Amino acid sequence: MPRLASPALPRGSMAALTQPELTAQDLLLRPWQPSDRRAVVAGYADPTIQRWHCRSMTDDEADDWIAAWSDRWSGETGAGWAVLAAEHVVGQISLRRVDLAEGLAEVSYWVLPEARGRRVAPRALAAVTTWSFATLRLHRVELCHSTVNTASCRVAQYAGFTMEGTKRAEARHTDGWHDMHLHSRLDNDR
Repeated sequence: MPRLASPALPRGSMAALTQPELTAQDLLLRPWQPSDRRAVVAGYADPTIQRWHCRSMTDDEADDWIAAWSDRWSGETGAGWAVLAAEHVVGQISLRRVDLAEGLAEVSYWVLPEARGRRVAPRALAAVTTWSFATLRLHRVELCHSTVNTASCRVAQYAGFTMEGTKRAEARHTDGWHDMHLHSRLDNDR
């Protein structure tokens, strides 16, 4: 029997909140700041991040990217956090798409090379997901990654996301169209 849906947050509820800082053990997730530009440029200059995100950024583009997150928050369409370890930006995590009426969000993330292998992404993902269920009252959080991106598959698994299936030729990466794994967590997953 289907369970009853939690009531969606009314329009304006997310925008009325101040975007929080979140913690995940030794990590701090905080809203992006203009001073983070160098880390954003470095992230999108990294060949591994470029492969999956298909872009690089100039300083001006990074400034615009950072500034856009506050508009996305107030428009209730997304939320982005810088992920810090020992007061240095080591990655990013975002609700790249939010639909409050449907109780749904999609996440994306990347980690700078010097922080890889320390489970930064799964810890940040778990923190954002927990917050999304508790505060935004979302029902479902999704993530998609290329089927050949085994690191992202591990991130999803470590953060408690269930692999649901494969979307054929769903995303274009630097080397062409990729099949994508779809993972999700529901608010009642344990």
